[in-house]
Amino acid sequence: MRVRLALAGAVVLATAGCGLGAQADSVLGKETLTIGVKFDQPSLGYKSGNKNEGFDVDVAAYVARKLGAKNFVFKEAPSAKREAMLQAGDVDLIFASYSITAERKTKVDFGGPYYVAHQDTLVRSSDANIRDVRDLAGKKLCQVTGSNSWRRVKEERKVNVELVEVKKYSDCLAKLADGSLDAVSTDDLILAGYAQEAKGSQIRFVNAPFTDERYGVGIRKGDVAGCEAVNKAITEMYLDGTAKRLLEKWFKPTGLNLTFTVPQFEGC
Repeated sequence: MRVRLALAGAVVLATAGCGLGAQADSVLGKETLTIGVKFDQPSLGYKSGNKNEGFDVDVAAYVARKLGAKNFVFKEAPSAKREAMLQAGDVDLIFASYSITAERKTKVDFGGPYYVAHQDTLVRSSDANIRDVRDLAGKKLCQVTGSNSWRRVKEERKVNVELVEVKKYSDCLAKLADGSLDAVSTDDLILAGYAQEAKGSQIRFVNAPFTDERYGVGIRKGDVAGCEAVNKAITEMYLDGTAKRLLEKWFKPTGLNLTFTVPQFEGC
């Protein structure tokens, strides 16, 4: 009997130890959170001097405060490095136009989504014949390393485009302007920011959305408590009017049709 009790006690202690370890690795209870954001996406995540700004940045700050963090710092999270940054512990959370996909969910967990965007396209104003994604056939399309947007065009919709690979979406816009490629296709919020920044230039928003892009909060695998707390914070953000205020602040001038209701969560 004493042996059985001893073994039972060992199991209890081991279980408690696992629980403590999981809590220690959670985003909950941290005084300072390191948050991955984009540095080159106007109106979403953009670094101007020493200041980070944009919708993703503002949402990240709101959620971080709701999680109890006293401080938070922003770190650049390029598309190709987001999963690795979470897995290595370089960041605690990622708010970086991070669409939730089945493949990514094998590597990281997601809170949210905190917004559902829709893929659209930017072209040169002179390309009047491009009215929707099918019209990109035979055109040069920007392919950002680590992004899935090009797959929606070439693989899912079987549009025969020529891919031009770059590291960042800001590189896409430069190549679109100099004629090195013909189109940039990704989430409408990303494109709206660039279109707004380039106002008056020779860039045209096609305004023909063709996918749903669920912007999730990247979080390390297994942090269920942290994920649930993130979802609670996002719900409060919509209910108290903050989401509507932030969406209008950053995107109302673009004329996009914005959604102000709480998105359907993935579940933790």
